[in-house]
Amino acid sequence: MSVGTPAAGATGTTVDVRIRTRAELALYGVRGPIPLRRPQGAGPSDDGHVLVDGGNAALPINPASPYTVRDGRVLLGDADTGLTLTPVRRPRFYDLSTADGVPYEHIARLHGADVLATTVVQTCIRYAEPERCRFCTIEESLRAGTTVAAKTPAQLAEVAEAAVRLDGVRQMVMTTGTTAGPDRGAKHLARCVRAVLEAVPGLPIQVQCEPPADLAWIRELRDAGAVSIGIHVESLDDEVRRRWMPGKSKVPLAEYEAAWDEAVRVFGRNRVSTYLLVGLGEDPDELIAGAGRLIDRGVYPFVVPFRPMPGTLAARDGIGGPSPELLRYVTERVAALLRAAGMRGADQRAGCAACGACGVLSAAGG
Repeated sequence: MSVGTPAAGATGTTVDVRIRTRAELALYGVRGPIPLRRPQGAGPSDDGHVLVDGGNAALPINPASPYTVRDGRVLLGDADTGLTLTPVRRPRFYDLSTADGVPYEHIARLHGADVLATTVVQTCIRYAEPERCRFCTIEESLRAGTTVAAKTPAQLAEVAEAAVRLDGVRQMVMTTGTTAGPDRGAKHLARCVRAVLEAVPGLPIQVQCEPPADLAWIRELRDAGAVSIGIHVESLDDEVRRRWMPGKSKVPLAEYEAAWDEAVRVFGRNRVSTYLLVGLGEDPDELIAGAGRLIDRGVYPFVVPFRPMPGTLAARDGIGGPSPELLRYVTERVAALLRAAGMRGADQRAGCAACGACGVLSAAGG
């Protein structure tokens, strides 16, 4: 399968220089100190949180990057790219701890300017080799002592209330490592959603989990108060799934399709999302076509670059990320499909697509 950059001019379209720059920033990052970082964990990035042109962005902090920041402007060498960059300040709720001494930032973290995110169970039944996903570091932050294995509903309610009150948090994301039960983590997620909404009524919350064996758990998560759901497949190519996600690929794509369809029925169109990682080896045009099929189902395909985070099996084996041109190519075409379908990530109200920081889709109009 080809992972190369599509030929220049092959599509007959003009390259959007701004989107190309955003793609390069997503992969090359910026030089300079960024006060708010989110190391390790369940997501795709070990990055600094900033606002680029006012929108959330998670950028690698890279001393070798060709991009620097001066007086709030992004520079390529001495040339002004036309983009602004504002670091997100360290939130005040990070200075607090629970009564039993657990720092709030070990329970939930700020993503972007206004998103509270947490992994409610920081372990995964698939984390040991040879089952482990090659891009994941969900248990590394636990080993580093920067989080706790399982967050209680009461802890999350306490932290969420403080984050909203002190730092203006406007949405929350709750993900989980996969558990051994047939709910695959949904049961604990539902408890946590209910507790947070008791403390902060009306806070938009997205939940994220693998397709539960019993699809009734999707209704349970909606009844608990979640406004959107992420059911993340990462790739629609079974060969890629077996290579990159040997354990998770044992869940057939048919189970994902059934879960997506039920989630769209329960949560509504464009309230369901899934990650598609660019750079795993999937043919880019097949990835775009698959994203189109997801959009037809009412599922938002959140296109994000694979980045070899420290602590991943991919980084250990020297596997690099995609080229910026490949990321731009896929992002622009998926964004066009989303616009044609009237689907914007921001309309999900909460979650990775609504935040948009880890990808470039929102900057491309998706």
